[in-house]
Amino acid sequence: MHRLLSGSLSVDHLTVEIAELPKPLQGCKLVQLSDLHYDGLRLSEQLLAEAIAAANAVQPDLIVLTGDYVTDDPAPARTLASRLKQLRSSAGTYAVLGNHDIFPAGSQTEITTAFVEAGIQVLWNQIGYPFGSELPLVGLADLWSREFDPAPVMNRLDPATPRIVLSHNPDSTVHLQPWRVDLQLSGHTHGGQVVIPGLGPLPTWYQAVRRHVPRRLRRWIPYMREDCYKVVRHWEWAQGFHQVGSNCLYVNRGLGTYLPGRLFCRPEVTVITLAEKAIALNEPDSSTANRPLNSKGRLSPTA
Repeated sequence: MHRLLSGSLSVDHLTVEIAELPKPLQGCKLVQLSDLHYDGLRLSEQLLAEAIAAANAVQPDLIVLTGDYVTDDPAPARTLASRLKQLRSSAGTYAVLGNHDIFPAGSQTEITTAFVEAGIQVLWNQIGYPFGSELPLVGLADLWSREFDPAPVMNRLDPATPRIVLSHNPDSTVHLQPWRVDLQLSGHTHGGQVVIPGLGPLPTWYQAVRRHVPRRLRRWIPYMREDCYKVVRHWEWAQGFHQVGSNCLYVNRGLGTYLPGRLFCRPEVTVITLAEKAIALNEPDSSTANRPLNSKGRLSPTA
């Protein structure tokens, strides 16, 4: 995609506080890349090279990739994997797959094989331990796949153990509410691609307008087609950091670009620094201080 339509690369930094984060991991740096859509059209080689260089420049401890590496053909995955092999971090590179990586049939195997051969660990309803057992990395199947079922993998973790979850589609955070999720990293939305200053990402508010547009005209208007409308339900989480219940979600804007292009929504490399969450100095709330955690890491209900 030409820079005129995609915009220049943005390297976004944020600090995420995690309760009971082990001291050796305080200050740990993660880099997230997402939604590359490496298909010869939606991501230029120049932008990909810039993103890899930007990731390596911060000397990260871990690099995570959150899906949609191709668009509708897995063939470019091997070439992409050879590019991503240039990524450097002390704990390696981990990835989950997105909806574009599992269709058509055979895509999941082809992409996974290419990535694994390049030294990238792909998690599919699995737990990785790049930092050891004190901060596991959960990688879930894509929300739209038949194998999306967080319960078996999440229930394997001690509720007292901090964890990071990789899940391509941010809508999955609704399904993850029963469990502790210190940080969920997602993509899928491309940040909405078109952001209106003062109003935010276009899809977060256009739905109210959509129902007044005649059905026969919707297919010709960007974001009005049925396939665009159903991309994600929670467009309010289109980009950035969100507190969802007791859990934290960060949505990367991605690198690839669909037509009509990006507006005020630059492609993104995310640099995340982990910090320990400060303990409140005031007296504990007597209503919760002595209540035990249930099997999913939540406070048990009062009698």
